[in-house]
Amino acid sequence: VLLETFFEHLTMERYANIQYFSIYLWFQERDLDGFAAHFLNESKDEMEHAQKFADYLIARGQNVKLNELPSPIQKWESIEELISYSFNMESDLTISLQQLYSMSERIADTRTNVFLDPIIEAQTNSEDEFAHILGKIKFAENNPSAILLINSDLKKK
Repeated sequence: VLLETFFEHLTMERYANIQYFSIYLWFQERDLDGFAAHFLNESKDEMEHAQKFADYLIARGQNVKLNELPSPIQKWESIEELISYSFNMESDLTISLQQLYSMSERIADTRTNVFLDPIIEAQTNSEDEFAHILGKIKFAENNPSAILLINSDLKKK
């Protein structure tokens, strides 16, 4: 059961990678380069996470099963809808990691818990960052000037 849950989480990380790349393209097409850069970095981070999970499974003597990925969403009604979707995706990743941690704790798999500790911390920080961006976007209420200021802030990071 733990192994299957690992494969499911790996699929979530891989999907987040392609979804964030798709969002990067969406912002790139609208010349919002701060948002675009943020999502390109997120896409790279998710691929790095997927690689860490695959490498961990291989180190534990497992073959890595890659599940099929759905196509990423490419059409959005608003930036708020897009950021809200991204925040929910991050939240789902956090929940998945916490479930993996709980499962490995129940079977006294300390090695997996040690592996997951820094990943959970980074994931929680990422979720917090998306909550912060979502808060700004909601406050901006689609005001173009406010969106450009948020874009500029993201470009500086």
